[in-house]
Amino acid sequence: MGKPRQTLKTLRAIALEHANVAHPDLASMARDLGQVVHHNSSAMATRLARLHQRGHGLGRWLLAQRTQVPVSVMVMAWPANHCTPVHDHAGLWGLELTLVGAVEVQSWRHDPDSGNLHPLGRDWLGPGDGTWFEGDQNHVHRCRNLSQHEAALTLHVYGGELTRYLAYEQAGASGIWTTQPQQVAVVERLHA
Repeated sequence: MGKPRQTLKTLRAIALEHANVAHPDLASMARDLGQVVHHNSSAMATRLARLHQRGHGLGRWLLAQRTQVPVSVMVMAWPANHCTPVHDHAGLWGLELTLVGAVEVQSWRHDPDSGNLHPLGRDWLGPGDGTWFEGDQNHVHRCRNLSQHEAALTLHVYGGELTRYLAYEQAGASGIWTTQPQQVAVVERLHA
């Protein structure tokens, strides 16, 4: 299973199989995806190197999408030291797994009544490590590439098509969080 193209096909197949139910076991999905990445990390780096060389910004490539038992699978390229705004996933469940490099994921719970964000924790992910969130409308997080010099690549599996989401920004000294609607831009379909 060391061929890079075959590795992407395997990751796609694992994600689609686990997501064959409305509420998949995300821990099992992360474990199975992570095992493949751990065994093929250098092949992944070689196969996906072109993705982070195409541009200097954050890039998303669609690997698979299905509407019956909705799921989408994407590969994302993170420029060195790139950090997303705090954002939600429009109530979808999701799993994020590092393919190349290292990322930090910091999570909060949004209180819809007060608008405040309450810290939930922080995860540091290397190749094959994953984190996930259930379909909670009030889960928000921020992701950051930990390297100052190298791009990172991640695999994202969502319980549907993520086309829009909310970005959260803290307004000045008042500490009040405001939201701004965002639209997801996909570079292109990635063929495995």
